Amino acid sequence: MPRPTAAQLAYGSCTVILSTLAMLLLSQTSSAAGIALIAVAALALGLLVALAVPVRRAAVPRTAPASPAARRAAQEPVGAASVSDN
Repeated sequence: MPRPTAAQLAYGSCTVILSTLAMLLLSQTSSAAGIALIAVAALALGLLVALAVPVRRAAVPRTAPASPAARRAAQEPVGAASVSDN
């Protein structure tokens, strides 16, 4: 599994903190079970946000476009060139 990027960590952490504060203020709960439920929900939301952040892929150098003959040869199955028509 690849390591998370800095953007994923930042977005996920901010989501957990802000959603926890918002849910605690809106629900006005004081019970331990309610606080635990809100904490678990905030962690799940933070994980979803962190996974939804697009991951930047390494730049792949682009080569010059191949000639039409080279493209056809690359698309041909390997065994097709050795079979002769009788």
